[in-house]
Amino acid sequence: MATIDIEQTRNQARALLDSRIETVTHLVKARQRVADLKEQLADAEREDKRAYVRATKDGWSGEELKKLGLEPAAAGRRRKAAGRTASTDSAVAPSADRAEPSSVQH
Repeated sequence: MATIDIEQTRNQARALLDSRIETVTHLVKARQRVADLKEQLADAEREDKRAYVRATKDGWSGEELKKLGLEPAAAGRRRKAAGRTASTDSAVAPSADRAEPSSVQH
């Protein structure tokens, strides 16, 4: 019967685990970087919105700012578009559901 070297087996297992731990550590660092950058982006977008509002309160019209290439922040427009899309989707969904039961009856 062959002898199994426990220390050698443990060392091999540790090497495998160390490799796996290294990859998951890299993943955690990458995810944290993404979270940090999202937070920085949110801060920058809030500051952009405040600056735009300050400019309009200081007498700049939306049209004047637009001519200068300074339209309102895209984030605000995206939220509005997403809201319209959701209401459109919900309006379409019931009619699709109504058509489905009739096809099941056949």
